[in-house]
Amino acid sequence: MKKTLEVTLLQLDNLYPYQKNLEKILKYLREYESSNLIVAPEVCLTGYDYENIQKACEFGDEAEEILKKSVKSQILIFTKLKKKSDGYYNEAIVIHKNRVIHRQSKHKLFLLGDEDKYLKRGLIDEIVPFEIDGVKYGILICFELRYKELWKRLEGVDVIVVPAHWGEPRKRHLEILSSALAVMNQCFVVVANSAKEDMAKSSSINSPNGGVIREDLTEVINCKIDLKLIKKIRKYIRM
Repeated sequence: MKKTLEVTLLQLDNLYPYQKNLEKILKYLREYESSNLIVAPEVCLTGYDYENIQKACEFGDEAEEILKKSVKSQILIFTKLKKKSDGYYNEAIVIHKNRVIHRQSKHKLFLLGDEDKYLKRGLIDEIVPFEIDGVKYGILICFELRYKELWKRLEGVDVIVVPAHWGEPRKRHLEILSSALAVMNQCFVVVANSAKEDMAKSSSINSPNGGVIREDLTEVINCKIDLKLIKKIRKYIRM
């Protein structure tokens, strides 16, 4: 396993036209070329543009191809709207070394946001750990952070990534759950939330020992995390 991991969280608004969102991600990929892991918010390319969902899916597919060409040694994680044969999904994508190495569709849809009216639920079996360069990762998409049965599916991973579009009224819930998951699963939990006006922001890096780096005002959070801390905590407090 790597000893340290340089993490960059992008706390972005959804801009129109869609191309502006892609250009911003490409810009930060260049600026933070040394980062091992870059995470963008949920549906960062188009937002939940249900009125133009077909167009949003087409743009997402085009953007994926462009991003694959741009992501080399870095790991880029984000979600996008995706059309499949049986309907529309919110799909998380992991790009590394010019290829997609992991996909999973959102399993727990946010009913208050009417996601169930437009999107299909992904399979719970897609929520599984995956490994890159000796580091074990897992993904929970926004609302999925609330479900203890999903926490259990990612037991033993080193870093849980949460791309989010989490609303401001439940800001403290996001902060508490992110920190609790890090302590409970003895891992790092990194959250990249939307910066839209009605969103909670609170993008964060949560440590297994309870430490938190959290920011509301900046568009980028960048720091190195000490992966040796995971082994130390798990050895000290055996669960």
